[in-house]
Amino acid sequence: MSTDNPAPASSPETASRPTRVRHVVVAVTVLMAVVLYLDRFCVSFAERYIKEDLGLTEREIAHFISAFFWAYALGQVPSGWLSDRLSSRGVLALYIVSWSFFTAMIGAAAGFAMLLAMRLGCGLSQAGAYPTAGALLGRWVPFSGRGLASGLVALGGRVGAVIAPILTAYLMVIFVPLSTPADLDARSILDGPALCAKLTAPPSTAGFGDAPPIGERIFRRLPAEVQPSVVTYGELQRQRQDAETRRAAAGKPAEPAPPVPMDASDVQALVAGLDALLSSADLFEPRDFDRLKNLEREALGLQARRQKGESLSDAETVRLNRLFLEGLFAKEIGKLYVKGWRPVLLVYGIAGLAVAATFWFCFRNSPAEHPWCNAAERSLIGGEAAESPGGAAAARTKFPARAILTSLSLWMSSISQFTTNMAWLFFVTFFARYLSDVHHVPILDRSVMAAVPPMAGIVGMFLGGHLTDSLVQKIGLRWGRALPMALTRFGAAAAYLACLWIDSPWPATIAFASGFLFVDLGVSAVWAFMQDVGGKHVGAILGWGNMWGNFGAALAPLLYDRVLGPDPKTADWNVMFLVCAGLFVVSGLSGLWINATVPIVAANEEPPARNSE
Repeated sequence: MSTDNPAPASSPETASRPTRVRHVVVAVTVLMAVVLYLDRFCVSFAERYIKEDLGLTEREIAHFISAFFWAYALGQVPSGWLSDRLSSRGVLALYIVSWSFFTAMIGAAAGFAMLLAMRLGCGLSQAGAYPTAGALLGRWVPFSGRGLASGLVALGGRVGAVIAPILTAYLMVIFVPLSTPADLDARSILDGPALCAKLTAPPSTAGFGDAPPIGERIFRRLPAEVQPSVVTYGELQRQRQDAETRRAAAGKPAEPAPPVPMDASDVQALVAGLDALLSSADLFEPRDFDRLKNLEREALGLQARRQKGESLSDAETVRLNRLFLEGLFAKEIGKLYVKGWRPVLLVYGIAGLAVAATFWFCFRNSPAEHPWCNAAERSLIGGEAAESPGGAAAARTKFPARAILTSLSLWMSSISQFTTNMAWLFFVTFFARYLSDVHHVPILDRSVMAAVPPMAGIVGMFLGGHLTDSLVQKIGLRWGRALPMALTRFGAAAAYLACLWIDSPWPATIAFASGFLFVDLGVSAVWAFMQDVGGKHVGAILGWGNMWGNFGAALAPLLYDRVLGPDPKTADWNVMFLVCAGLFVVSGLSGLWINATVPIVAANEEPPARNSE
């Protein structure tokens, strides 16, 4: 009779029924994975606001995103060494506390140096989380349930990636309540000359086709003493744009003309003039709200109330007008919600500390040490013990450096993982920026769109294992692993290429979700291949592939920055899509070369185990 079957309350077996501490252990580990991915990718959504608040360049933001993956990749070996030599319970709790602290401190960053240092700390702290958690689960979960437990933890990470943009966006809005001053200041003017050019644009180029256009109506309501400088800077900006257009038409290198300098006193005068208009109840006409498609939900809600005949308070009127100006001049005026990113990071840090405390309270290094775990549960867990690949002998074998360095299959797999991550990282880091810079999608709508690709990835993770196992049964091990690795990457490349003809946000979201689905559909084949060929060295082989994948992720933001350039207004996203599609093609072609039937170290080449005595 299985000891895991419940017995009637009156039965003598009731006293020996296994407790369920192992389920609590798995649940807390899943929660850890959710928070880990939440903290990892929340900054990818908030980075536009971080950039604006700290006055960073696109290059600095790229290094900020990249820093995590460098530290994560390089921290794999040291963190594994630490976990092997110290209490796994204590080490994992320390990891959670550390990355939560660094996440909170990102919210306190006053400049690029501190921002970069805290992000490096996050990557280093998270490097050992999954290996240590895996070791703990190996002691807590019966052998027959380890696959399910590992799958649940992996799913927890994907859930964290899904909720990261949505939760971050909503918290940012919540942390900028109506009581927050909505007046503009000098830092709110991101590009003064460009703003002046739009305020004084000729009717034919005003973008709304009416006479008088919105920009002109705002200009005419500015104080008379401000208008001449606005006209002057607007004309200088148009001359600069015309010069760039002529250079492009002549086939000359697309070097941006020097920016038009704007005197600080003129910026202050423009700010004062715009602030004076924010309290006007008639600054915009009702039809203006119908034409502007990128307004925040809060602005639409306030306008809907006003159209129903409700009176808005002075604070609500100012806030409505400020949000409308942000939508109208999306690249020239800073966002009110930029004030919300710092408290969000602090909340995530505090939440992580709470998870660390829960983990410490619920976990012990083994069932034998846990006061809640009875003898029946310890017997259940230990009774199904099975050696991991290689068992104790693997720990005594020599690291197969020569075999790893000379394996064509492993190098092809490593190249595939490297290029996959270089292209895949766009989905979780730069997609939100694409929606903001190209389509000017409002923050809450943008958060939902940014969450859709990881949702598709969850589906891919569920189906991928069945796909590769089914193919192995039908066409053999060689192509049952290689084809899923290759064809899914070609599918992801096609998703990028589709974006060359897409000019609206939701179709782009669907395309990128398809790409994410294809990538995760092939993940199981990648890991299964390394388990197939690893023999007694599965851990080393998996670590090798994971290292190269994270090196690709670390280089990806720097590549994106190089392709898009320093100025968001001149970024060519189609070139970005072509580069990423090319990377996926390289990944797919590399996947075709892997051969899971050939072990990294042949059985007759295994060095004999050393005598343990």
